Amino acid sequence: MERQCGTSKELFSEEELREISEVIVGDDHVEVMCGCTSHRYGDAIARLRVFSDGDLQISCQCTPNCHEDKLTPAAFEKHSERETSRNWRNNVWVFIGGDKVPLSKTVLLRYYNQALKNSNGSKGVTHRDEFVRCSKCRKERRFRLRSRGQCRTHHDAMADPNWKCCDYPYDKITCEEEEERGSRKVYRGCTRSPSCKGCTSCVCFGCKLCRFSDCNCQNCLDFTTNTQPI
Repeated sequence: MERQCGTSKELFSEEELREISEVIVGDDHVEVMCGCTSHRYGDAIARLRVFSDGDLQISCQCTPNCHEDKLTPAAFEKHSERETSRNWRNNVWVFIGGDKVPLSKTVLLRYYNQALKNSNGSKGVTHRDEFVRCSKCRKERRFRLRSRGQCRTHHDAMADPNWKCCDYPYDKITCEEEEERGSRKVYRGCTRSPSCKGCTSCVCFGCKLCRFSDCNCQNCLDFTTNTQPI
């Protein structure tokens, strides 16, 4: 019987995952052990989560004291101090049958590649990660905008002047939780560069992914009234 991932959709079959080391199938994702090798410092080991909307998140375990979490593959590649970076598809690997196999040669990039293809088919519009500030503790929390559902969640949070940490949709957090360090916040998920401060590749001023016909805010009204969705 094949393992199921997600509430209504299978991400990968048992056969596809059989040879990959340390697989954990969650409710909405698949998690595997991964790594990146520096010729100077050796292997940096981590856990990679693969989501059906194409999102890839890496929790680093390079040292017992490392707390880097929810890194993009590019950010993890840089964090591991790989000498030849900017090629994470080949530099980040998983164990398959005891061998290090680049992500580019596995099924794990299936949904990432689909999301990238769909984005490129829409005039290259992508959405970088954004932050919403808690009205109580004033700490900023990261929102990823990879799917229409994620964009709507961020959109509604931005529209709520009383939004608080306890309303964060992805993890159960409180105002006591530390916010991301400033050095981590620069990584926003731009397809051109993870540390991009804003460019035409990652800043969108309105598209069918992030504007909503059932919303009465001025941005959505202007888009649905004056602009043909792309």
